[in-house]
Amino acid sequence: MDAKARNCLLQHREALERDVKTSYIMDHMISDGVLTVSEEEKVKNEPTQRQRAAMLIKTILEKDNYSYISFYNALLHEGYKDLADLLHRGIPVISSSNGKDSVGITSYVRTVLCEGGVPQRPVVFVTRRKLVNAIQQKLFKLSGEPGWVTIYGMAGCGKSVLAAEAVRDHSFLEVCFPGGVHWVSVGKQDKSGLLMKLQNLCTRLDQDENFSQRLPLNIEEAKDRLRILMLRKHPSFYLLRSLLILDDVWDPWVLKAFDNQCQILLTTRDKSVTDSVMGPKYVVPVESGLGKEKGLEILSLFVNMKKADLPEQAHSIIKECKGSPLVVSLIGALLRDFPNRWEYYLRQLQNKQFKKIRKSSSYDYEALDEAMSISVEMLREDIKDYYTDLSILQKDVKVPTKVLCILWDMETEEVEDILQEFVNKSLLFCDRNGKSFLYYLHDLQVDFLTQKNHSQLQDLHKKLITQFQRHFRLHCLSPDQEDCMYWYNFLAYHMASAKMHKELCALMFSLDWIKAKTELVGPAHLIHEFVEYRHMLDEKDGTVCENFQEFLSLNGHLLGRQPFPNIVQLGLCELETSEVYQQAKLKAKQEVDNGMLYLEWINKENIKNLSRLVVRPHTDAVYHACFSEDGQRIASCGADKNLQVFKAETGEKLLEIKAHEDEVLCCAFSADDRFIATCSVDKKVKVWNSMSGELVHTYDEHSEQVNCCHFTNNSNHLLLATGSNDCFLKLWALNQKECRNTMFGHTNSVNHCRFSPDDKLLASCSADGTLKLWDVKSANERKSINVKQFFLNSEEPHEDMEVIVKCCSWSADGARIMVAAKNKVFLFDIHTSGLLAEIHTGHHSTVQYCDFSPHNHLAVVALPQYCVELWNMDSCLKVADCRGHLSWVHCVMFSPDGSSFLTSSDDQTIRLWETKKVCKNSAVALKQEIDVVFQENEVMVLAVDDIKRLQLINGNTGQIDYLTEAQVSCCCLSPQLQYLAFGGEDGAIQILELLNNRIFQSRIGHKNTVRHIQFTADAKTLISSSDDSAIQVWNWQSEEYVFLQAHQETVKDFKLLKNSRLLSWSFDGTVKVWNIITGRIEKDFVCHQDTVLSCDISPDATKYSSTSADKTAKIWSFELLSPLHELRGHKGCVRCSAFSVDSSLLATGDDNGEIRIWNVSNGELLHLFAPISVEEGAATHGGWVTDLCFSPDSKMLVSAGGYLKWWNVVTGESSQTFYTNGTNLKKIHVSPDFKTYVTVDNLGILYILKILE
Repeated sequence: MDAKARNCLLQHREALERDVKTSYIMDHMISDGVLTVSEEEKVKNEPTQRQRAAMLIKTILEKDNYSYISFYNALLHEGYKDLADLLHRGIPVISSSNGKDSVGITSYVRTVLCEGGVPQRPVVFVTRRKLVNAIQQKLFKLSGEPGWVTIYGMAGCGKSVLAAEAVRDHSFLEVCFPGGVHWVSVGKQDKSGLLMKLQNLCTRLDQDENFSQRLPLNIEEAKDRLRILMLRKHPSFYLLRSLLILDDVWDPWVLKAFDNQCQILLTTRDKSVTDSVMGPKYVVPVESGLGKEKGLEILSLFVNMKKADLPEQAHSIIKECKGSPLVVSLIGALLRDFPNRWEYYLRQLQNKQFKKIRKSSSYDYEALDEAMSISVEMLREDIKDYYTDLSILQKDVKVPTKVLCILWDMETEEVEDILQEFVNKSLLFCDRNGKSFLYYLHDLQVDFLTQKNHSQLQDLHKKLITQFQRHFRLHCLSPDQEDCMYWYNFLAYHMASAKMHKELCALMFSLDWIKAKTELVGPAHLIHEFVEYRHMLDEKDGTVCENFQEFLSLNGHLLGRQPFPNIVQLGLCELETSEVYQQAKLKAKQEVDNGMLYLEWINKENIKNLSRLVVRPHTDAVYHACFSEDGQRIASCGADKNLQVFKAETGEKLLEIKAHEDEVLCCAFSADDRFIATCSVDKKVKVWNSMSGELVHTYDEHSEQVNCCHFTNNSNHLLLATGSNDCFLKLWALNQKECRNTMFGHTNSVNHCRFSPDDKLLASCSADGTLKLWDVKSANERKSINVKQFFLNSEEPHEDMEVIVKCCSWSADGARIMVAAKNKVFLFDIHTSGLLAEIHTGHHSTVQYCDFSPHNHLAVVALPQYCVELWNMDSCLKVADCRGHLSWVHCVMFSPDGSSFLTSSDDQTIRLWETKKVCKNSAVALKQEIDVVFQENEVMVLAVDDIKRLQLINGNTGQIDYLTEAQVSCCCLSPQLQYLAFGGEDGAIQILELLNNRIFQSRIGHKNTVRHIQFTADAKTLISSSDDSAIQVWNWQSEEYVFLQAHQETVKDFKLLKNSRLLSWSFDGTVKVWNIITGRIEKDFVCHQDTVLSCDISPDATKYSSTSADKTAKIWSFELLSPLHELRGHKGCVRCSAFSVDSSLLATGDDNGEIRIWNVSNGELLHLFAPISVEEGAATHGGWVTDLCFSPDSKMLVSAGGYLKWWNVVTGESSQTFYTNGTNLKKIHVSPDFKTYVTVDNLGILYILKILE
């Protein structure tokens, strides 16, 4: 250190030791690289403030000139101006060499910046190179001419640091500003304060003391003195080659004092400040937040940790403050002193306790709220109240101008002018949306406003609602309005915040509102609002709130997708005690008067819906879904290659990630819920941040598709296991790039793996027929159980038998493990490998998945027949069936507390079920083979249930008569309801006389299962067909039999004609006309090359239609052996056909959901009712069209398939859709007056529907 500097420091040592607080001074010196952390610790260890200051000065005296300069600048920037003045005379001269110092800055740059008063880098600094480059480029554009470059942004976004960093560049200073750089911290000033700033700048420039006789007395004199000093210090060439930096400018009039033909760089929150001056102007906007990685880097530097080792709270702090440099630095500095306070400071930030995040750096304001408050105070008085009104805005919400036009009752242009002032002052942000603007606040500004105006918030929300109601009394809310989406998303929020209970209930309990909102944004947000505002909505009637929430939860998969269902028709399916039903009934009656068609489900009281929530997050099959460890979220994946994360209570989407290049087969939450793993057909395993969706790791060491992934149950030792078609299991530690262990042993694909509850063992299931247990620590095989051996009693040869072990699940105590293979579920003892229990599901297909309840003896099992079953693993008894899915169920999973479980399916949905509710269910499902007789006003249904009982159901009263128990495959009623008949799986046929329960049995049955059975009109003869390709005609009263045998393959079905004739059709492609008295074939039509799937007879009995798997339909005359018309155009199997009552039209339906209407006389296509392919996986008919029926006037058509649909034949438009709970409707029974309809879905639910009149 120079002697002059050293003497100056010694001379003023006593004053420095008395007054200096060392903490923040050392921060600056460390950032300058002149003080080490160990030296800082040595100073901090001194017991008193004075001793700490003495130790610091002693340390500086042992160092070089740079230490003196750093100490001097630190005093200036921490407010010790008087002490800095004492040291000013001793500042050493540093040569302008190009040699760089320890922090990469040349001594020339240090000298220039030190002389110009430019502040040092912050204690912790991360570069924002892109912004620094932008500032330098704008300064370069001035090309040595007078002009202005403005850096603007909101409070705490790092403007001053960026301005200083832009000139901390050797070559840039030499080329652009050889005359030097002069920094003035302006701030919020009155005229006397500005005069003092100008006087200080003049003193700094007047080192030769030419004007030492007195300081300028006013701003004009100071401005003139400054111009002269600049000219004397720098010749005219250099005057334009020096840079004046004005930091933190608030008022336009301030700039006029510095308008001396200089090049000026300024920082401000108000980009309009330069409107008052002339010359070229350039603007560099600074975004309000750092990126996540930069924010984490700052925190890691403050607390001296690696980024990867930062706690989860670090990520939350960055997210909460949106990466605000000021907030991150304030909290980082506090954490350096109190490293265990992560949770505390996060909580203060979340609770908006800004005063507790206090000054810990050289920032000008004592606390965060003070920094923001000063901006608001500088607004004009006439617009301050408008800014207060913005307190009602939510975080991350962009508000259209029109919303504020309604709030303030102003024209668009007036509102935009006011908001532009807020934008100019960095108090508001703006995005352009086409021709209009969207405005939003930074999260910190929202927090500041809500805290500051807390007592006014309710009134401010009420003001908005009042204005909304006044405006929309005159104007309807239309989807094409720019503000429409805002109101649908936030109207309920504003009503709840205003505590407008009556208005909120009227809104939320309105079918009109639900219809409009679900069509725009889907049902999840509405369900969320019912949960969020339940405390207010329940005040009226908790049952009403429950009605609406359940209605949305169970119909969400329909409401969220096009074609949008008729919400009134959906509402009519609710129980009659429901508020939803009552509103729907009222609306339906009004609309029926205007020609609308609605249907009442008259037997719905017997139906119990066991699902709690149905969501449709994917556009293709859902292969896997799982709960987070806290039970609050669900992750799902599937054939659409996406990973979805949504709320378990409402279905509200949280994340949607395009996760892989091919189908995603499995997903899993980590034990701490921080991560989600996915694996795919693309052979990759990926790990994602479960909150942000950021990709954390990609592992690609498997050589075939990866079928399963599972995390350990303990987050302290987090491992991920994966299993693949390459026969290997791999263990991954998330802090390593490569797999930790590969486990060899399986000889075929690994389908599933699960860690034991204590994480000591890993279980794996394979297509090689084994279950293996592995020691996690050593990765060695501990045990192997040959599951295949339990199927050896099968008739299939041992060597040919393939036993694929699909999945496994541990009991909560880790002592037992459940395994699924083929159609059985086994329970093994872990210690002995002994078989404890075996469950035979009774189905012919493979069990797809199984899961053990975490707290009891229940297990849930997924089966391919759209069914899920609950079993008691102690008693090996089935507890309940869960029916609801419309296709294969791939996955079942209990929630962590066992209170609910989820199921995922090929039908693109995930269903949540309440375990207790399912266990109490005793509902009986019906088989789909029913018969119906419509007699006057009565509807009688004959059906067989899933426990083999024959039921006779009165459709009007709901009364059920249980008639007999048998292995019934089909049944029918006689036209006058005197008799019923049923055929069995063993080929037997029986008739029951209803009056006295007498049974008559056919002596000669069929050889195979009876498929169809029907009485003649006089009920004296019973006709039946079977898989044995024969038709039996049984005159049961005379015990006479006639056998119709000529078809080469199974008879598909038959219909009775007049005059003892019968029409039959078969898989052999032929249609035959029989005389049922003689048994002779009267006509033999070779109709199609493929299976004849259906026939219909024209009401005038002159023609019939045939449809086939060959994708054609044909119209035939009974008199000709060649078709009258061949109807082409269907792209799928033509599964059904129906003539209109006047025999002029024919309707045909195919497996692609298309219905075509044909002119019978000429074969011309009149109408095509085609699927609406709005989204992948969506079709008009939900799959096959299986049955059709015209109305008596031929103007309407009803079709069955995935659901029921009514069509206007004249216009070709859909009149109504009735969504059944299940799907795959085989037949629709229609009353002669076309007002009553009966069908059964694949879940075994009976629907008796009547047109609402």
